[in-house]
Amino acid sequence: MDRKVILYIATSLDGYIAKPNDNLDFLSIVEKEGEDYGYASFIKSVDTVVLGRKTYDWIIAHVPEFHHADKKTYIITRTARPDAGNITFYTEDLKDLILKLKSETGKNIFIDGGAEIVNELLKENLIDEFVISILPILVGDGVKLFKDGRPEQKLTLISTKQFETGLTQLHYKRIDN
Repeated sequence: MDRKVILYIATSLDGYIAKPNDNLDFLSIVEKEGEDYGYASFIKSVDTVVLGRKTYDWIIAHVPEFHHADKKTYIITRTARPDAGNITFYTEDLKDLILKLKSETGKNIFIDGGAEIVNELLKENLIDEFVISILPILVGDGVKLFKDGRPEQKLTLISTKQFETGLTQLHYKRIDN
């Protein structure tokens, strides 16, 4: 099985993954007891997580324990830090890392944000699938999921799911040209 690089992320209807000052409180509008929007099933399909340092710092500040502690995790950062358990603070070229990971055997690779990581990978055409949960809110300002200046990429729709909370989840696969 070829390892796929999968972006699994939530965004507001107007395309923001965070409000100003990296505020993620709007994500709570779809919290519902017993509903994980397919996350538990998805996370079983991955053994490697890649995320940016800002996303990592937010998680550490707001969640009692790092929820990817059982996965090999790469925190993309400009500042070297010592590794901690399964966590590697990676300061080298992101494209090189992803190509190396894809060449290894294993499960899928989860891109957990943030926008800088996503957009760097889009520039290099390195995201194979997109699972994007759209929340029923217009945030108006903040950190956009997709930035301008990236190459066009054609996608095919794999599935859509609608949930009682108003969240709609879109699953796309990149079409190789």
